Amino acid sequence: MKPINVLEVIRQGQIGGGESHLLDLVSGFDNTINPVVLAFTPGQMIDAFRTQGVKCYVIKTSHPFDIRIVKQIRELIKKEQIQIIHAHGSRAASNVALIAKIMRIPLVYTVHGWSFHQDQSPLISYLRARSEKIICNLSNQVICVSGSNQQTGIQTFGLKKSVVIENGINLSRFNPNNSFKDIRKEFGFNEDDFIIGFIGRITLQKDPINFVKSIAIAHKQDSRIKGILVGEGDMKKEVVTYIKEALLENVIRISNFRNDIPDLLNAIDIFCLPSLWEGLSIALLEAMAMGKALVVTPTDGTKEVIVDKVNGLIAQYNNPNNLAERYLTYFKDSILKEKCEKEAKTLIEKRFNYKIVSDKVTEIYKSLI
Repeated sequence: MKPINVLEVIRQGQIGGGESHLLDLVSGFDNTINPVVLAFTPGQMIDAFRTQGVKCYVIKTSHPFDIRIVKQIRELIKKEQIQIIHAHGSRAASNVALIAKIMRIPLVYTVHGWSFHQDQSPLISYLRARSEKIICNLSNQVICVSGSNQQTGIQTFGLKKSVVIENGINLSRFNPNNSFKDIRKEFGFNEDDFIIGFIGRITLQKDPINFVKSIAIAHKQDSRIKGILVGEGDMKKEVVTYIKEALLENVIRISNFRNDIPDLLNAIDIFCLPSLWEGLSIALLEAMAMGKALVVTPTDGTKEVIVDKVNGLIAQYNNPNNLAERYLTYFKDSILKEKCEKEAKTLIEKRFNYKIVSDKVTEIYKSLI
């Protein structure tokens, strides 16, 4: 039997949560699947795939529903004899869903968090929900990365044809027993500094400004509390300007995206995920696997894996004071911190392995052929 040619489509070539998911998903496929990757921007993910010998294409656009790239996508599908299209995220899906329907190619859509959320105006949220409904109706199979994400779709627009496949990660790479670089020294932190880490896309979704504010508040309580912010995104310039104007450059270190995420996680004391919405954050699972203490907001997915004061601490949305209070709780209570770290790591080992995800997705592909 020949391998199934699958076009894996994602918004950007830079590495974020969805992109990390795709890297692990593809690496877990066996020889029955022949993946071809399409992204709409270049970046480190594309470089990583090409190093692994995975065929990649970049068709540049920053727009959803971009009719200017339809011809290029159709030509790619014909050239690679694509049998299934798998879109990761709504931006990617919007640019291939109708093409898949016209060309009669099965479409799989993985929802990495709905594009509508509580921080939008009612009109924008309604329009986003309508567009998600259209994409899901055009799909042969919808994959939700958490049960609560699935329920949100069902309650908001009557989601059908959906299945839950939770994200998984590479437990051999994200293993606290491995050897790591001295990242703290690289960033100029002292041994007794208490470091809060933000690692991810610097966008509205991740609420980076309130993260910065929370570090400033906690630092006033104890000067050993400091932060590190690693990533890229459309709010990067705004965040950098805010830190500079607030005179926080010696308190919060900033870095572009890096490939040595396990080293970064090993160096911090607390991982913070102050998101306004999520499907199931890959970055969160990575931090849990590394045995990190967690401060998170109760987004879809997150609230399914984090229980307050059991394996992490839950903070309120848009509330830097509450985030700071959570950091200080860990700072003052080492017993609670150690308990949460241990419980988080144990849960990951039992439930979230990327190979399981690849096997389940492979079964979906085979069922559609």
